[in-house]
Amino acid sequence: MVLRNIAATILTIVLLTGCKNKKENSTSIAIHEVVEKDSIKEKEPTKPEETEIWEPIPPKVDPTGNNGVPSDAVILFDGSDLNAWVSSKDTTQTADWILNNNGSMTVKNGAGNIQTKQKFGDIQLHIEWKNPAESEATNQSRGNSGIFLQNRYEIQVLDTYQNKTYVNGQAAAIYKQHIPLVNASKPSGEWQTYDVIYRAPQFDSEGNKTRSATVTVLHNNVLVQDHVIIKGTTEYIGWPKNEPHGKAPLKLQDHMDHSGVSFRNIWIREL
Repeated sequence: MVLRNIAATILTIVLLTGCKNKKENSTSIAIHEVVEKDSIKEKEPTKPEETEIWEPIPPKVDPTGNNGVPSDAVILFDGSDLNAWVSSKDTTQTADWILNNNGSMTVKNGAGNIQTKQKFGDIQLHIEWKNPAESEATNQSRGNSGIFLQNRYEIQVLDTYQNKTYVNGQAAAIYKQHIPLVNASKPSGEWQTYDVIYRAPQFDSEGNKTRSATVTVLHNNVLVQDHVIIKGTTEYIGWPKNEPHGKAPLKLQDHMDHSGVSFRNIWIREL
């Protein structure tokens, strides 16, 4: 009986040891496989061609295709006509701003805002604008207009060369939301440029915003807005609103105060 019990105990120890060894071996194999996979994943390339990517080939764009305008751009205004624009008050009516002989257009006071016929989402925008050379107006009444991305997010246009105003409403501000990094304004009466990279907001099927809009702005080739988040509509009074929307027009503002702001060379690249 004693011998039988001793034999049973030995057998149990052997079985347990075997199971333990088997488990340890399995664990060891699994760890080895992970290490081996990680080693393969992180293996340093030894030939230059191992880090070369050949496809897909980016499409060709001529950067000076149309009088300095990229060949894939949508030309919204080149000085010849206002055919790409309509009245914001009545989109069945042609834009009623002043077409000048020098290739520009000027806000017609009281005519109202104008907007593009075409609707846009993510874009690269180039636009040039000019305030009157002389003005007795001050603060927000001096050369005031605005560029509204997707008809609702305003980049301020204002003469802030030597004109004090609230800083989240000066030239190149994302109106009432983001102050420009610097004041890059040229003297009154000189042409100024905005170059804009804009990413539109996204909304889910229930109308909830899943991604905020962002914008980068260069004012006269100087970075003034660095990939800032647009919180919602740029309201004159109140907090930003976030009603769902899709592609929408680019809008230019008639501030109704004889601003005399002119625009020229407007083009967009859809991203």
